[in-house]
Amino acid sequence: MTTLSELNDDIIRSMSVGAVFSDFGGKINSLDFHRTADVLVTASDDDSVRFYDITNAQLVKTTYHKNHGADRVCFTHHPNSVICSSKYNLDSNGESLRYLSLYDNRCLRYFKGHTDRVVSLCMSPVNDCFMSGSLDHSVRMWDLRVNACQGILHLRGRPTVAYDQQGLVFAVAMEGGAIKLFDSRSYDKVCPFDTFLVGGDTAEVCDIKFSNDGKSMLLTTTNNNVYLLDAYHGEKKCGFNMDSSANATIEATFTPDGQYVLSGSGDGNIHAWNISDEPNKVASLDSHIGVAGCLRWAPRRVMFAAAAASVLTFWIPDDDSEPGAPAPAPLP
Repeated sequence: MTTLSELNDDIIRSMSVGAVFSDFGGKINSLDFHRTADVLVTASDDDSVRFYDITNAQLVKTTYHKNHGADRVCFTHHPNSVICSSKYNLDSNGESLRYLSLYDNRCLRYFKGHTDRVVSLCMSPVNDCFMSGSLDHSVRMWDLRVNACQGILHLRGRPTVAYDQQGLVFAVAMEGGAIKLFDSRSYDKVCPFDTFLVGGDTAEVCDIKFSNDGKSMLLTTTNNNVYLLDAYHGEKKCGFNMDSSANATIEATFTPDGQYVLSGSGDGNIHAWNISDEPNKVASLDSHIGVAGCLRWAPRRVMFAAAAASVLTFWIPDDDSEPGAPAPAPLP
């Protein structure tokens, strides 16, 4: 079995589709892996939230949410519960976020406050706090244990949020390429301790991720550019210009060791770079399903998931494509 510590250029080049799920009734809006369990969740335009066991590539459960819809989704600390944002009835009294139990298909709590779509959602890795960024130009801080919003930031443009892997810092990206860093322990002061300006690109940031070691940040913009930043000083390490795609944005992801970056592209390929020293491209993988708008590497396995339109794919190493390459992880 290939382990994460054995990742190298040959293994990245050998990644191929190991499972395909094409039974969605609408576009897949988001997906998320649990941090410590081998499960994945998706939300899609057919109002479904779907739960997968990635060890054997099986769909475990599908729940439908016709009253609210299913837009952004992320796991809480429990592998059977998620936070999901709504698509319908978004106003000052609307239930824009829901805390769902997938085990018994119950809504454990509603969260009201946003008046437009939530476009960014993330859970703290260390406690019950989570954040949401909305097209109503606000970022809200929440606690799973209470309904009321715990803090709010009013911003320009489309906000995007992310916690670092230690839960000590969170980042908020906003209009004009500004990225503000906040101390998670004193967010109630609503005062950033640092601000980075990513010049040269006026497009809005649609996704931001920290590497596991906290040293790098990955930004994806609405015009399909990907930037790798130094998380301490905000310096732009490198940028990758992906082909544009009509009515579709892309997502990029780190491998768990922080050595590689993978990204979707308007050309229908998934591109991979080795960023451990001088960034260099190591692979262009045919996605087989079009523009990958959702792309995540599994935290504990040598696999990633990609979604385009209404098709979800799981990718694993193919030991037959690279002579001498290690055997793939058992999936399926």
